[in-house]
Amino acid sequence: MQLQQAEFELLRTMVYERTGLRFEDCKLAFVQARAARRMTAVGCETARDYYRYLRYHDPAGEEFQRFVECLTTNETYFFREFPQLRCFANEALPQIADARRAANDYSLRLWSAGCSTGDEAYTLAIILRACLDDFPRWKIHLLASDIDTQVLETARRGAYSARAVQDVPAEYLHRYFKLHLGEYHVNDDIKQMVTFVHLNLVDRPSMRKVSMMDFIFCRNVLIYFDDASRKQVLSSFYDALAPGGFIFLGHSESVGRISAAFEMVRLGDTITYRRPAGKEPTSDGFKSRLAEGGELCTTK
Repeated sequence: MQLQQAEFELLRTMVYERTGLRFEDCKLAFVQARAARRMTAVGCETARDYYRYLRYHDPAGEEFQRFVECLTTNETYFFREFPQLRCFANEALPQIADARRAANDYSLRLWSAGCSTGDEAYTLAIILRACLDDFPRWKIHLLASDIDTQVLETARRGAYSARAVQDVPAEYLHRYFKLHLGEYHVNDDIKQMVTFVHLNLVDRPSMRKVSMMDFIFCRNVLIYFDDASRKQVLSSFYDALAPGGFIFLGHSESVGRISAAFEMVRLGDTITYRRPAGKEPTSDGFKSRLAEGGELCTTK
């Protein structure tokens, strides 16, 4: 199947309108290969037939969902971008947690947006469990969302290859995983901390249901959106954050050119962004901080 430019434009416009994902002209061969796979599955002979199928014969969007899942990238692993996680564990998390302790409020809300196979969400759960001295007192809501339903099933299963866990500190690998038949299974106490949901980041009604988040992690996701879609998603993230809440993006991503609503914050050696609030709380009540290349905070 040879995807013509006009047919490519029809398909990529549909994907963009429904998901915010933008595929440039250089991605024509990539989209062609993915579309050919789905055309075979549903019995369409031409790309234009497949477009009509998606537009007029897929009322529940089930085939469109399969097509999008063919187009999305799911490269991730545990403890990815370790310096940023160190910043979260040693700087941002203590600020929020200590303020909550002072208010006698032991609740935390976190969101892994674009969670893929769950590596990031479970990483955050491990950090929380390891770093909060008084972890049993906390009521933690850790939401993890993705547009791809297949990777969400993998995430819920919680079983990973050796490659996915190769950057997990040895102590955490021993404490929070079990090796079974060549796979590393996340312990049930970690799995139970995370709620996985199917969510399209440009679906405004669904995004409005997420609120009062203390931390949002959306790393290496916005690179697949154009400026208009990024602006929409960042606006939704701003609304979803509690005042003073932090958003962590990928190391190559920035909100500065897209939105002036967030304030840029330097924490240690990391730049992050925050929904403006009042005076920052001081930090205490945490265990020893993460050393370069070492463990995150560990419980005794």
